[in-house]
Amino acid sequence: MQTVLIIALVAIMAMVVYSLVRGIVAFLQSTKLDLENEDTGKATEMQLMQNKMMFARIKWQALAVLVVVVLLAATS
Repeated sequence: MQTVLIIALVAIMAMVVYSLVRGIVAFLQSTKLDLENEDTGKATEMQLMQNKMMFARIKWQALAVLVVVVLLAATS
């Protein structure tokens, strides 16, 4: 059981890193015009991607914490 949890934890941590990198790439692709154009009130495609990746990262981090808690409970 511990082996399965450790493998799951490593996979979840990889998803955290993936979400983080995709969010950073979306942030770097935002142009100065996108940042200055607040008159329209609409989010740009890159801003939506940044937001989506931030929430994905938070979801994966919470799941990783949950797996760690289960792993610690199983080993004690």
